[in-house]
Amino acid sequence: MAQAVRRYTKRFIVFCNILAGILFLLGAYGYWFNPEKYWFMGLLTLGNFYLLLLLIGFFFFWLLAKPKMVFISLAAIVLAWSPLKQLVKLRVSNGFDLKKEKSQLRVMSWNIEHFEIAAHKKHPEKKQQMLQLVNAYHPDVACFQEMVGNENNPEAINYLPDIAATLQMPYYFYAYNPKLNYDKNHQFGIIIFSKYPFIKKEMLSRNPNNYNSIFQYVDIAASRDTVRIFNLHLQSLQFSDEDRRYLDEPSIDNENNFKKSRTILSKFRTGFAKRRVQSMHVREEMNKSPYPLIVCGDFNDVPNSFAYQHIGKGLQNGFAEAGTGIGRTYSHIAPTLRIDNIFADKRFVIHQFTRDGKKISDHFPIVADLELK
Repeated sequence: MAQAVRRYTKRFIVFCNILAGILFLLGAYGYWFNPEKYWFMGLLTLGNFYLLLLLIGFFFFWLLAKPKMVFISLAAIVLAWSPLKQLVKLRVSNGFDLKKEKSQLRVMSWNIEHFEIAAHKKHPEKKQQMLQLVNAYHPDVACFQEMVGNENNPEAINYLPDIAATLQMPYYFYAYNPKLNYDKNHQFGIIIFSKYPFIKKEMLSRNPNNYNSIFQYVDIAASRDTVRIFNLHLQSLQFSDEDRRYLDEPSIDNENNFKKSRTILSKFRTGFAKRRVQSMHVREEMNKSPYPLIVCGDFNDVPNSFAYQHIGKGLQNGFAEAGTGIGRTYSHIAPTLRIDNIFADKRFVIHQFTRDGKKISDHFPIVADLELK
């Protein structure tokens, strides 16, 4: 009897190991699948890092129990090696040198969460902390998402000429849908600040012409070269504070769990589908560029997703080339969410990359130093 129990237990563990390997591979190559049809693959891409940890756990278990079975986990990890290199970077960090060569272009991307405008009356210091953080890095170009601002009213809390002066970046291009006002004094959009003048600037939008369907680009004359810089904010999951609390600490109320899970899964499904369409629109415009490209933004999706791979095809990712660790950029839900990116044309050398860990916004800012070969 005991022998039969051991035999069936072993078979069950082998089955679980194989299943984990299959799910891991599907998540690693989730970008192969159309998110509009196979939206559940997006959940596997989000959970890919945890499946990797599970496979590593199985590896050490078999190493002690039956060494020849370690090949199950090893085979899955080896087969997923290419996308895995985008997910985790096992390299020693040399820190980030705030000084840079004049020939280099320092680019920052940050979802600034409205510059904390909702908390401004009680906590005006938060906005100042964010501006000070930006100035500490002295970026040549800063791409911000979830920007709430006003170009015309000097009494507005986020009056853009004042912010541009504070950041010592006199040139800016604010892209927003005028139908989506934040309040009477502020719009809601995305913005590019620059120390270099704009040769061209363009806002692009497709149906349904909502906030997340808008993206922008500018052409700047950096040193002796012209560079096209895209700034985008792909479809967010639109999680409420209640959704985030539930994901952090699920309740033990079964009825509430069912309702909340359905709501959250619906938001995931919508997000995966919309980001596919938006990323195709972005890529279409990228392909028209006569200049070397830099693409910044909040992708709201992980490295093995369709959106990341479609936009990043043929480009270098700042984190993958010069970052270290997991590179988390979103402070909620899970410690593995690297959803903000700086991509660069292969004609650039990426000298250094960093993610600032100060939790001022719900996203962490990322910075890269680039130089055209």
